[in-house]
Amino acid sequence: MLPSESHIVSALAPHYPLPRVEEYSQSSSTRRKPFPAWSVIDDTKKSADALAKEVTREFNVASEKVQARTGHIEPWTPKYYASCTFGGLLACCRRQVDPLLYKSNMEAFRKIRGAEGLRGVFTGWSPTFFGYSAQGAFKYGGYEYFKKFYSDLVGAENANRWKTSLYLAASASAELIADVALCPFESVKVRTQTTIPPEFRSTFSGISSVVSKEGVAGLYKGLYPLWGRQIPYTMMKFASFETIVEMIYNTLPGQKSDYNKGAQTGVAFTGGYLAGILCAVVSHPADVMVSKLNANRQAGEAFGAAMSRIYKDIGFKGLWNGLPVRIVMIGTLTGLQWMIYDSFKIFMGLPTTGGGPVAEKK
Repeated sequence: MLPSESHIVSALAPHYPLPRVEEYSQSSSTRRKPFPAWSVIDDTKKSADALAKEVTREFNVASEKVQARTGHIEPWTPKYYASCTFGGLLACCRRQVDPLLYKSNMEAFRKIRGAEGLRGVFTGWSPTFFGYSAQGAFKYGGYEYFKKFYSDLVGAENANRWKTSLYLAASASAELIADVALCPFESVKVRTQTTIPPEFRSTFSGISSVVSKEGVAGLYKGLYPLWGRQIPYTMMKFASFETIVEMIYNTLPGQKSDYNKGAQTGVAFTGGYLAGILCAVVSHPADVMVSKLNANRQAGEAFGAAMSRIYKDIGFKGLWNGLPVRIVMIGTLTGLQWMIYDSFKIFMGLPTTGGGPVAEKK
């Protein structure tokens, strides 16, 4: 008289904690999928890709318009050098100047801000802008010119055999001229940055003031040490950049021409950053001495005597003051300069710098 199995199942099924296999299989097949979570990373990546594509498209459109207006630019022609000169113009610390005035970067920031306000932290930007724009124009344009000039002078075969020497000679020649354009602005910048409040309120009033008191020679009293700082710096900057970029392309599969514009500018930044580190180390002692001479050289004092007096005051260790900060700054700056310069060359339809043989004379 026991109840049948069907009666037992029907009576206990609503209270049974585990579903039967058939029901579980059926419910599993019809179960809703979990609600998809919103991914910030994926969304950001899609937005960045879309923006990059739009920027690339606009860049290409603008580049085509400019190239249509200027016409095809043949390498090693006056139009080519003019384009490189303009590209160089586009591409181009007070603690270091007076280490006794500031014991640390934060102290320097607080002291300048307290004496002059936030504006004082940016003292010297105007002569820096004008000076390094002029220097960059002559440096990059001159380098392209002298690289071709010396290549033609020794012949294509010798140029490829001694290309590092060619890079060094071309960059030294270009910097020799570029520093003549830079020196007046550098003189005003250093004098502005080493006095609180600043001695000059504007770049060109500063130049006029120096000329009226000391003559034109007053603007160039730091030219020799500037050459001593900038020529080795630029030789290292250009020769090491060309060598590093060539090594990068030799390491990568394929040839330089196989890589798109974005990849080539990425290589330019990497090569520029590494070259900048070497530049900072090579030029730092002379950079400190230039700043000291511009700020502390006495009227009528001989160049050698001034250097000896300053060296006695600061010693060998003082020539390396601020080097770690300069390495970071110059590495980043040099990388950005080469990236901007090569981006402009791409914009004008010109080949990027480095990674190829020296051009042959036509």
